Amino acid sequence: MRRYRYRCTVCRTTSPVVHQLHDLAAEGEAHRQTMHGGHFPDDEAAGRIDRLGRWYTALTPLAALHAHLADALSDLRDPKAMGHYWWASAGAALTLGSAAALLVAFISAAL
Repeated sequence: MRRYRYRCTVCRTTSPVVHQLHDLAAEGEAHRQTMHGGHFPDDEAAGRIDRLGRWYTALTPLAALHAHLADALSDLRDPKAMGHYWWASAGAALTLGSAAALLVAFISAAL
């Protein structure tokens, strides 16, 4: 399940988590109409977040990949909740570690 948030850096407010793109657009539009008279604030942000509330675009590539895997594994148990399950985070780390080991083994065998 994808999670989104709207962030207005002028008001320093962040919307609650929504699960649909049209809900995200509605959050942004309602905030702009209510607080800014319909104007678009400078540096407003809207986008996907992980289950821990971090913006995917703010994460490093490896951390974003881990977050995507842990989110997918956590969504198997409870698709609308926030926070990673410990086993989902461990499973994502194990998957990334195994993929790295296989890559190293494949490259060393090719040489």
